[in-house]
Amino acid sequence: MSTHNDRPVRVSRSVDGFTLIELMLVVAIVAILSAIALPSYDEYVRRGRRADAQAQLLQVAQYLERHYTTHGNYGSTLPQGLAQSPATGTAQYNLTLSTNPPGYSVFTLTATPTGGMQGDKCGEFILAHTGAKFVASATVAIDQCWNR
Repeated sequence: MSTHNDRPVRVSRSVDGFTLIELMLVVAIVAILSAIALPSYDEYVRRGRRADAQAQLLQVAQYLERHYTTHGNYGSTLPQGLAQSPATGTAQYNLTLSTNPPGYSVFTLTATPTGGMQGDKCGEFILAHTGAKFVASATVAIDQCWNR
């Protein structure tokens, strides 16, 4: 006589989790996406910081023009709030004013990269009293830095 207990028992194994191959595939996909996305993001951040420096240079130029209208000269110093870009937080560019002769009718503003922007491909941004724009970089054209 055969009873119910004499039958072989079939054990069903339900496995939860990932195999090593699945895990390595996910890691490879994340690595590829990171290799593409991070440099693009870094350049996006750099472009934003360059735009901030350019805006700060133009703001300082407007300040100097107002000073010239009121006092008959550009002055020889920048107000403390306009000496860096961005104006608050960690400085990415330091702004300097050069007047020749000091305080008279000619000025040159320079935004020098500092901090995370050191070694940037555009280098220094230069704005003259005539509105002429320059970059201190031999590898990049002016329009690639000022117009972006």
